[in-house]
Amino acid sequence: MASDPNGPVAPRASALPDSAPARASGPAWHDNAAPPPVLPRISLLGWLRAGLRGTGVVIWLALGVLALLLLRLPERALHGARRPWTGPLVQGVCRGCLAILGIRWRRVGRPMQGPGAAVANHSSWLDILVLNAALPVFFVSKAEVAGWPGINILTRVTDTHFVVRDPRLAQSQAAEFAARTRAGHRLLFFPEGTSTDGRRVLPFKPTLFQAFLAPDLPAGLALQPVSAAYRAPPRRDARFYGWWGAMALGPHLLAVLAQAPQGSVTVTLHPPITVAGSNRKALAAQCEAAVRSGLPWA
Repeated sequence: MASDPNGPVAPRASALPDSAPARASGPAWHDNAAPPPVLPRISLLGWLRAGLRGTGVVIWLALGVLALLLLRLPERALHGARRPWTGPLVQGVCRGCLAILGIRWRRVGRPMQGPGAAVANHSSWLDILVLNAALPVFFVSKAEVAGWPGINILTRVTDTHFVVRDPRLAQSQAAEFAARTRAGHRLLFFPEGTSTDGRRVLPFKPTLFQAFLAPDLPAGLALQPVSAAYRAPPRRDARFYGWWGAMALGPHLLAVLAQAPQGSVTVTLHPPITVAGSNRKALAAQCEAAVRSGLPWA
């Protein structure tokens, strides 16, 4: 699951998986010193487990989408652009998916109050479920994702924020970003620009953070750094849940579905960093340091 962010002048951060569902147009990260681990061979019992879990996740997601669509009608009428009801619903759906997969998770820290956005390290397609389970967020994704069959349904109903890398649209996209922030939406970006093996944090790209310095954003804007630390199942490569470089989605997805016992993930919500009086390089450095502190092996 890779992203390639720019700021909303012009913003871009893919919040969906690379490959199919999709690699971002930017370069993928590769660890030339340590190639990706060989995925474990799936036994007959593993195939059965993968089928049951996969079916369960699909049914649970379908029910969640239906409930979200029904709930959004009165929510929109009463609250306009705000999402006080459907945000927690998406959280519940993602938590249910992790429970079906058997992946244990816990959250350390509390979501910040007030206007702002979240920035996190990026390790896997699992980040979609894990980060949504930990706090109500809206991912930022490149516009091409809106046309992908299947994925486009999920991104639309969950109000993914789509952006286009086009300088001509920078001003309008910055206005959209500001409007969603004023509406209380917590947008989540991946400043590394791509996914890794989950054992490191790549340098945060300062360009993204220019978006948070726009004058029409709400006063008191803050950024909350978020660390997602995956722990592999027993006797598996420490990078088992990482998905990066040229790794294909299908085999990795099947390996996770078939795995028993599963590993775990800890999501650390760090203290918010105030934007006022700072610059994009300082914000990038502060957020990167905070995210690293939540990944002991990084």
